[in-house]
Amino acid sequence: MKHVKVLILLFVMLMFVVSGILLVSCKDKSMKGMIVFTQVPEYSQYKNYQTGDSWRYVPQARIVALYPDKPTSFRLLTGDFYSARSPEISYDGRFMIFAGQLKQNGLWQIWELEFESMEKRQVTYFQESCIDPAFLPGGRIVFSKSMAFDSTGAGHALHTCNLDGTDVRRITFHPNADFTPTVLSDGRILTISSQIYPEKECPMLMVLRTDGTKYDLYYKDETDELICTRPWESERGNIYFIRSNPVKGETGSIFTIHRNRPLHTCIKLNNEINGSFNAVTPLKSGKLLVSYRSSDNNKYALYEFDTGTGQLGKLIYEDPKYSSMEAVVVEAHQQPRNLPSEVDLQVKTGLLMCQDINIMDEQSMNAVHSQKKASQIEVLGLDASLGIMNVKEDGSFYLKAMADKPFRIRTLDKNGKVISEPCTWIWLRPNERRGCIGCHEDRELVPENRMPLAVKKSPVIIPRHITLAGEKEIELE
Repeated sequence: MKHVKVLILLFVMLMFVVSGILLVSCKDKSMKGMIVFTQVPEYSQYKNYQTGDSWRYVPQARIVALYPDKPTSFRLLTGDFYSARSPEISYDGRFMIFAGQLKQNGLWQIWELEFESMEKRQVTYFQESCIDPAFLPGGRIVFSKSMAFDSTGAGHALHTCNLDGTDVRRITFHPNADFTPTVLSDGRILTISSQIYPEKECPMLMVLRTDGTKYDLYYKDETDELICTRPWESERGNIYFIRSNPVKGETGSIFTIHRNRPLHTCIKLNNEINGSFNAVTPLKSGKLLVSYRSSDNNKYALYEFDTGTGQLGKLIYEDPKYSSMEAVVVEAHQQPRNLPSEVDLQVKTGLLMCQDINIMDEQSMNAVHSQKKASQIEVLGLDASLGIMNVKEDGSFYLKAMADKPFRIRTLDKNGKVISEPCTWIWLRPNERRGCIGCHEDRELVPENRMPLAVKKSPVIIPRHITLAGEKEIELE
């Protein structure tokens, strides 16, 4: 009898252990391997790259999930939202962040979903809408926040914060609209950025560090085509995105560039396929997960795409009532580098050095009306000129500017005639030290191994009327 009781006790304990293993296993597999994607009932080809209307802010969107080989596993993840989109999976595969709008005409905010419990938690609580979240290394996220710039109108700026919504930091400071941030494996943020002041310009891919320093051009198309979806990096170093040409009536094609030479490696992948692509995500297999429709009369559906053959693979999922896009796989993936920051908020300025203002790329040289060498620069703020200064004999300059204030630079000859038009907007973070080779220079140039004459003296303070506490104001030459 005693042995029977022991056996019963062992059996009960064994059942508890097995049940626990099965429960944990079921929870662990409840979302792993599923594809999470956005569905939109009506998709407009009109895209406003300044406000995000009909592009980032889409009415009645929803986020769903399913196993690729089991369409019946379909699950609605955001049924309690009026609209939700932009899903991104955490590096350990356990969480998803997304942008959600609880009620019609309400604000968009960033939310987090834990897959094991399926509980949602609001991350941001701003009086402005937020969209396009992405995970950063170090327990932070980046997102795009609607802004009302004083003199340039509405736009969007990138911000970062902790996963609990604390310690919010703005990291872009120009009169642009910045959307769809993606974190590259090297730790930098890649974003689609469109200038809105003083002239509206086509969107470009810009790159910056997570603290807002070292902002620079990553890729720009020289035609009328528009980058119209979030770019994604593959494990092999390729960046994939969708480009469209509304002037020619082309609605969406797959393009790729390589991270080692992003300005000179652009390739179109779907040359043999008619129809339109809306979104693309690289898979660990080397294939792509794409959103595609054969004609304007159809909804976008999810397919595999073979980068080697340039052909569509198997159909993953289609819905006659919804367009399916922005697909990501629930799985663990490599965390990017966590870059150190040079920003010191106790410092109110940053430093900028240029090696030679007369170094330009071939296109910029062809655009210069006068072949005379530039000998001056003018620093332009949002509303007025911040000063004109002579450069050194070797074409170099060295200036100190107020932090987080955007400015542009153009070159002048000795008579004050404009040689080159202003560059793109620049800002310096507090304590940032930044250098460039020239004005509109070839981005692949390596600087000459010499010390610019300008750095042998103290930097010129911009703007002219500012005197920094504890520092002597330096007269413009």
